[in-house]
Amino acid sequence: MKKNGILNSEISKVLSDLGHMDQITIGDCGLPISEGVKKIDVALNKGFPRFIEVLEVILKDMEIEKVILAEEIQHHNSCQLDAIKGLLNNSVEIEFFSHEQFKQKMQISKAVIRTGEVTPYSNIILQSGVIF
Repeated sequence: MKKNGILNSEISKVLSDLGHMDQITIGDCGLPISEGVKKIDVALNKGFPRFIEVLEVILKDMEIEKVILAEEIQHHNSCQLDAIKGLLNNSVEIEFFSHEQFKQKMQISKAVIRTGEVTPYSNIILQSGVIF
């Protein structure tokens, strides 16, 4: 059994397989996930686990160079946006697109991690950086 790091075997495998510029998505429980995109469902109950808790754990294990958010988060869930920015290194680029564009962009994600989050626009695409 692993002593440290992410215990969820599916998430651990996806992160280990990522190359530079590959992407994964972390989403709220209402984010539609297209057929053919790997879904890792960690939702246990309405609101649990929270999006920000899952993001925090992933960020400890994944080198990030860019994130993509829906522009609507700026007006409809600014508290969540502040929490996201609080976890990110200032050197991480943030791009905003409409929610519809966001859903199109997530189609190339290697996986979508579905949380129990129930607040609007609590979704993020993480683009892998390199550690050298």
